[in-house]
Parts: sequence; structure tokens; C-alpha cells
Amino acid sequence: MAEATGAMTAGAARAGLAARGVIYALVGALALRIASGDGSRQADRQGALEEISARPMGAVLLWSLAIGLVGMALWRLSEALFGAAGPDGRTWRRRLSAAARCVFYTFVAHSVSAFAADAGRGASSDEQSRDVTARALELPGGQWLVAAAGIGVALGGVWVGVRAGTRSYREHLRLGGMSRWERRAVDVAGVTGGIARGAVFTVAGAFLVRAAVDYQPDKAKGLDDTLRSFADAPLGRLLLACVAAGLVLFGLFSFAEARWREV
Repeated sequence: MAEATGAMTAGAARAGLAARGVIYALVGALALRIASGDGSRQADRQGALEEISARPMGAVLLWSLAIGLVGMALWRLSEALFGAAGPDGRTWRRRLSAAARCVFYTFVAHSVSAFAADAGRGASSDEQSRDVTARALELPGGQWLVAAAGIGVALGGVWVGVRAGTRSYREHLRLGGMSRWERRAVDVAGVTGGIARGAVFTVAGAFLVRAAVDYQPDKAKGLDDTLRSFADAPLGRLLLACVAAGLVLFGLFSFAEARWREV
């Protein structure tokens, strides 16, 4: 019974990691289009779903993605309840992190399944970010809450980037099952992709803090607007292209995790 449960959890985890990889790879590809001058589609989860729905068998692919994300949520729930793999897998810190990720991926799975059910356009990440920020600012102490959330997101981005740069992900991978070439490829994707992902989180958090300080929810940015903001920096299109390529690489790294991660 325990072996069957473990196999189901592992299957759910690998399906979820693969689904995450699809989303990040598509968002990165859409951001590369923006860097090349084609900004016709949002570079966020909504844009990725629209890209999938426009393909042959799009509905099937969307539902497969939703199922994979449900698997990711169930895997994180299992880690929160029973502990994760590794020596520190049963610590309160790992359990709390797993619980937060379970909530996040439950929301993502719901949004993908809702999109697949009616194949309609929902709110973009930018619209959602502004709406949530506006509601939060109206609460008592709302400015402090939004600022704290922004600082948390920014620090989380720094943490993601540092962990990627130090290759801490290796502790969760079955390195013995890889060839030397595969380990090198995974390191390139893991380090570059993780740093790019962390940079996006950090910039998004900074915009959220600015929205709180100025009491202007329109200054909060979702994923698409955050990515587009890189284009406003010096050598902007080149910088955006580098970040976008990094997100594509993180998508590929997620596929590698789906194969080699210990769960």
C-alpha cells in the first residue's frame, strides 16, 4: 500500500513539474517575441494558455496541463502532511513551504481548468495584480500589507536566484543517473533559468512596493508588464531577450526535474 501511494505521489510530482515546464517555456518564448518587436500576445500564463488553445488538439493539451498542475498541488500537499524527501524534509520550514506551494498550484490548476472549460479569455496577470493590489490598499493598514508583500516577493526572488547560483537544486536530483553531458546541461538550465526567474520575482516585488508607497495600484505589475519593463532599461531588448531565454531554460530545467528529481 505504501509503495503504491509513493508511486502515485511520484507520478503526480513528475506530471506537475512537466506542466510547470510547459508554462515557463511558453512564457519565455512569448517574451522573446516581445524582445524581437512582436508584442501582440501577453507574456504570462494567460498568454501561454491562449498559445496552447490555438494549436491542434489544444483543448486536450489544456486539460492535460490542468491535470498535471493538480498533480503538483497534490504532491506539495503530501509534502506538507507527511514530509518531503531529504534529511530536512520533515522540518516545519519545509512543511510550511510545501503548504504555501500547494495553495499556489491549486489556484493555478483552477485557473487553467477554468480556461480549458470555456476556452475564453480571462484576466491577464497585469489586470489581476492591479485588482488585488487595489483591494488590498483599501484595507486597514493596506499600504503596509502591500509593501510587506512586495518586500516578501522581492526577497523571495533574491533567494531563488541565490539558490540557483549555488546549484542547491542538486541535492534533490539523482545525479548518479545522469551522464556528464546531462549534468552539465542541467546545470546550465538550472543556474541560468533560476537566476532569470529570481530576477523577474525581484522586479515584480519592487513594483509592488512602489505601488504601496505611492498608493497607486496601477503601479503594481503582473508577469507580462514586469517582463516588458526590462525593455525600458539600458540595452533593454537585449536584457529582455536574456531574461526570456532564461525562462525558457527554466522550463527545460523543470522537464529535467520531472525525470531526475527525488520525490
